[in-house]
Amino acid sequence: MSQIRISKLLSERGICSRREADRYIEQGQVCVNGEVISELGSKCPEDAHIELLSSAKRAQEKKVTILLHKPVGYVSTQPEKGYSEALELITPENQVGAGEFHFSHLKKLAVVGRLDIDSKGLLLLTQDGTLAKKIIGPESNVEKEYLVRVEGRITHERLESLRFGLFLDEKPLKRAKVDEIQPGLLKFILTEGKKRQIRRMCDIVGLDVTSLKRVRVDDIRLGDLPMGKWCYYSHPGDARGRF
Repeated sequence: MSQIRISKLLSERGICSRREADRYIEQGQVCVNGEVISELGSKCPEDAHIELLSSAKRAQEKKVTILLHKPVGYVSTQPEKGYSEALELITPENQVGAGEFHFSHLKKLAVVGRLDIDSKGLLLLTQDGTLAKKIIGPESNVEKEYLVRVEGRITHERLESLRFGLFLDEKPLKRAKVDEIQPGLLKFILTEGKKRQIRRMCDIVGLDVTSLKRVRVDDIRLGDLPMGKWCYYSHPGDARGRF
């Protein structure tokens, strides 16, 4: 039977990237047919039994959450013709802050609370189903905060309508917190997330959204994370300090 480089085989089986495989081999963290391999470039039969040991396995199995500053022009999930998926930005080159990137961190990485293609700001991606349910589950009341630049006259009556009383898809919206913090700049705090909700709300009251940026989800803040960059998130309240 033909022989194949162990690092290539690990990559083909989706266990880790070839770069990670080389690192694990150097660290003596790869076992092939019961034998620990530590020499780079080693080969084995294509049907060999391969497993990662101790710390390498723990790193691969760890569930991660990632904070991304999504630019305009990227879609949150399924790519549209001519546009790219936000997940494509999760690369070692775009990482900011601590934490070692692993190929396995891209597996089952789900977007938690979409941002439309014309919006920018904080996008969460996680392998943690518990966190995802907390934020977007049917019983969720987690706050999401947005800075929204609009054109049109901002009146007391329009602000009151945005805060409560509007319907989308023939259903009443939950009460929102909406304030003008600068001329033409609104701060929205919502506890729901219907498709293009803020843009549709503004359209109903006669305001035109020219820019929309999400800056917070629950107590996870965008902070000064650069556009197009990402970082690992470890626990509530720790996001800003990682940038």
